[in-house]
Amino acid sequence: MKRNSAGVPVLPVAPTRGRLRPLGLGEVRITGGFWARRRHVNATATLDHCRDWMERVGWTGNFRAAVEGRIDRDRRGREFADSDVYKLLEAMAWESGHSVDTSLVETIAAAQEPDGYLNTAFGRPGQQPRYSDLEWGHELYCYGHLIQAGVAQLRARGDGELAKIARRAADHVCAAFGPNGDQGVCGHPVIETALVELARATGEQNYLDQAALFIARRGRGSLADSEFGRAYYQDDLPVREAGVLRGHAVRALYLASGAVDVAVETGDEDLLAAVVRQWEATVARRTHLTGGMGSHHRDESFGDDFVLPPDRAYAETCAGVASVMLSWRLLLATGEPRFADLAERTLFNVVATSPSEDGRAFFYANTLHRRRRGTPPATDVDSPRAESGLRAPWFAVSCCPTNVARTLAQLPAYLATVDDHGLQLHQYADAEISTDGLALSVRTDYPHGGSVTVRVDRTPDHPWTLSLRVPDWTRGDTAWLTAPEGPRRAVTPGTATVTRVFRPGDEIRLDLPVRPRWTAPDPRIDAVRGTLAVQRGPLVYCAESVDLPDGHEVDAIRVDASAAPQDGPGQAVVAVGEVTAHDAQPAEPWPYRPLDTPTRPPAAERAGIVLVPYHSWANRGPSTMRVWLPTHGPRPGSTDDR
Repeated sequence: MKRNSAGVPVLPVAPTRGRLRPLGLGEVRITGGFWARRRHVNATATLDHCRDWMERVGWTGNFRAAVEGRIDRDRRGREFADSDVYKLLEAMAWESGHSVDTSLVETIAAAQEPDGYLNTAFGRPGQQPRYSDLEWGHELYCYGHLIQAGVAQLRARGDGELAKIARRAADHVCAAFGPNGDQGVCGHPVIETALVELARATGEQNYLDQAALFIARRGRGSLADSEFGRAYYQDDLPVREAGVLRGHAVRALYLASGAVDVAVETGDEDLLAAVVRQWEATVARRTHLTGGMGSHHRDESFGDDFVLPPDRAYAETCAGVASVMLSWRLLLATGEPRFADLAERTLFNVVATSPSEDGRAFFYANTLHRRRRGTPPATDVDSPRAESGLRAPWFAVSCCPTNVARTLAQLPAYLATVDDHGLQLHQYADAEISTDGLALSVRTDYPHGGSVTVRVDRTPDHPWTLSLRVPDWTRGDTAWLTAPEGPRRAVTPGTATVTRVFRPGDEIRLDLPVRPRWTAPDPRIDAVRGTLAVQRGPLVYCAESVDLPDGHEVDAIRVDASAAPQDGPGQAVVAVGEVTAHDAQPAEPWPYRPLDTPTRPPAAERAGIVLVPYHSWANRGPSTMRVWLPTHGPRPGSTDDR
């Protein structure tokens, strides 16, 4: 395994056991295509954009104010603003060629108390005492992101001041919340994953022990009840007893990620099985087509089973990031490709949707249906609203831009793994992979095309197995695998493998059936009954008003489900049964009618409309948009008019 100059693996997630072993940022390099473009924008625009905004709104200045003794009057931002500074530093540490802001790190170090405590919102004269508000204060949450930033520097650089700050903070947490300390937990999980990763990076058992303590304490009612109930911060049931993810979506997913980390490191199969069970139930009943999670705006939470309204979908970007974190950990632990399937769906349709094309504006929430055109947000002040029709350059709560930044910075580490038998490809992008005597080149037009070619550039002289994920979205169609000196063969969703003594120059080709296809919802999802959506490969598509005739909005569309969607360059075209302008006919005096009463013939155009990838919507100005399209006439395989 390739290591940095200090001998530390360059790995965002580094379990010491599990079914698969991840490859690090030094071993996988994305060289072109969809994700290379987004990573380039992230490195050259988004990181500096986030740094400039945090300076402008005073979040980085909070540390200077703390050092200078004026924090009680000059602090800016929410109680968790420190965490976004740490997430940005983490992204900088992972990003190849981008140096961590040393002056900022020096200021953070100066703000840290002698016992390791570090927070700009609590603990100083004129502020609330330390740990006086575990429900909402986010002190341990901020430590979690600080520690993750320190681990990033430790692994990417070998050591550094940020890593030392993180270790001092972690030592403080273990002293303050250990077996003989405060028995509470943080209202917002994330400290758990951070402590486990620090234990992995340093070999210090006490960090793992503390993470396990936090997992065991959760769900025992140690946090005060809230207006949303204790389920909001997962303090209603012990982790092992829960059957589904519930409450605040980001909190739930971060907690589940920490539970997987603890389960893997301690060999706790029962705890791992509990999280797998929760993931299965959540994916089956509480996840949007895009992979987005969270249906409630008021408390940013999961709804009940099958409560997935597209126009009220919250699907916070941070929940998408957290979902990818959880899926990746479950994939490493079990080796099951279904976890990579959800990670792919979420990366393409949530994480990639949030940033604008220039990387300087973001969606906080990711609705699947926008009924009204949004108002362009101000570019010189932070936006107070997470729910917006257009991306905003910054928010009063800007957890999402920095979360996207750190995810894109570490993305190459999500592409491939190894085990004792060979190498596994889970996500597809143009890439160069080199590890332990093995070198591969991956060339693909994915996700816009389905051809994936893997060339063996260097290989050991004994048999090994190359595994390629065949995405679940190919179900009902045919994918093909072509290996050296063998006939082309059909492969089914799951994993396709080639085992042989490879030679340099050997090529393996996977052809995936990327074409637009109708997707029908589970009939128990009331909010989208009678509609269809279009998927093309891993991409979800949507109708956007800028592609409709003048005077028409997306809510006037009824698609002809009897005609298959047609392919187009970067788009899909679907036949339309009706496209009716809102003012095309007088309003009815009562919007309900007996079933046997005929409706007035609509003013309609029998034509085709263009659908675009959902991740690209709202890049062409204010628009309305919808993913789930009402049907006109019977849908495929049905005799009813839904």
